[in-house]
Amino acid sequence: MLTGKTALVTGSTSGIGLGIAKALARQGANIVLNGFGDSSGPQAEVAALGVKVGYHGADMSKPDEIEAMMAYAAETFGQVDILVNNAGIQHVAKVQDFPVERWDAVIAINLSSAFHTSRLALPAMLKANWGRIINVASVHGLVGSAEKSAYVAAKHGIVGLTKVTALETATSGVTCNAICPGWVLTPLVQKQVDAKAAAMKLSNEEATKLLLGEKEPSMQFTTPEELGELAVFFCSPAAGNVRGVAWNMDGGWAAQ
Repeated sequence: MLTGKTALVTGSTSGIGLGIAKALARQGANIVLNGFGDSSGPQAEVAALGVKVGYHGADMSKPDEIEAMMAYAAETFGQVDILVNNAGIQHVAKVQDFPVERWDAVIAINLSSAFHTSRLALPAMLKANWGRIINVASVHGLVGSAEKSAYVAAKHGIVGLTKVTALETATSGVTCNAICPGWVLTPLVQKQVDAKAAAMKLSNEEATKLLLGEKEPSMQFTTPEELGELAVFFCSPAAGNVRGVAWNMDGGWAAQ
């Protein structure tokens, strides 16, 4: 379905981003990966699906590096047809104790980076009259949780940015939508499970059940593969008039 298209997925060397990249690759899209850590393994996983793969290690907190990444994608593959803004970090603390530098970093990577990639991708998408911007928000773009002020603020901001981008492109072939996962067993969430297990002297399994039981009625993690298939749907002809939604995949979290 996506043969000949190019998808750039930020924060895609593991977890949700890699799951979405692989789902889009299965539909024939060439992929530009981005992220920290080992990139050769993820590149090989995507290449094994029979598509072309590029990688750029832009620090998503730095606008100049984001511009370099977008230029690399355009030079390598022609243009970015599908932009998935997934890069994100987390820090947990009460508002009065929240380190200012951590607030700035969370807002920069989780929110501002999506603005920078979108502003740079939109001209070519609008010229081609086809494009998909998929912002990976969170159920925390819809509801709040204590001690996650920067993350919740950023994810609410992503939902707002999604709506505005969708309105500004509403009469074109470009769409913008957000995905709002609940708990997904990524390295970021595993750290929270490990911390809970250590603090409460629980087994990993007990800590996992406790984590899910606090928020997610289904008592199961959403998977990167499931999120990837939702991204594929947003890129399909069936979703041509799906615009500005914040689609939660959260096991009933926001329904409570």
